[in-house]
Amino acid sequence: MQDAGSTPAISTPNKYNNIEKYRINNQIKAPELRVIDELDKNLGVMPLEAALKLAAEKGLDLIEIAPKAVPPVAKIISFDKFRYQKEKEERKKEKLSKTLELKQIQISLRAAKNDLEIKAKKVEEFLVKGHPVAIVLRLRGREKYNKPFAFQKLEEFSKFIKTEYKVLREPKIGGQGISVNISGLVQKSKSKI
Repeated sequence: MQDAGSTPAISTPNKYNNIEKYRINNQIKAPELRVIDELDKNLGVMPLEAALKLAAEKGLDLIEIAPKAVPPVAKIISFDKFRYQKEKEERKKEKLSKTLELKQIQISLRAAKNDLEIKAKKVEEFLVKGHPVAIVLRLRGREKYNKPFAFQKLEEFSKFIKTEYKVLREPKIGGQGISVNISGLVQKSKSKI
């Protein structure tokens, strides 16, 4: 249990430690709180003093988890356990955001068959890992005026991709060429670009 008047002592700096934004014990200013116990049971609305006394009796801390609620919500829990849970949530969010990172593969009209096969294998690696992929067919100079041929080349490239995928965004002309977004998520049969 943290000392009632002190600030929590965090020994090692950690990129997941956003715990400073939570008030604990005597740092809480609201006169009454909605209190949740260590078993996630709602104890109802009670005065701050009663909530602090209850937390002290259990040898735990009172942590204000929703200060903007009316009345604010506080939880009776060990500060160390609370900090661990928050760090675990942050790691999970970070891992999830990395999984959904959009990857990009660029091809050109002049690329040889072998080059396209290598790029297709890279697309397959990204799809297997769960990443959506943006395939960009770069067009330079006069190539920009032969759009039917460019779409045909994009279709040919899609045949090199063996992993099942679905088209998230249809081929679109823009920027420096034609781009299409695909994803390897839930698809029974292989969609063609």
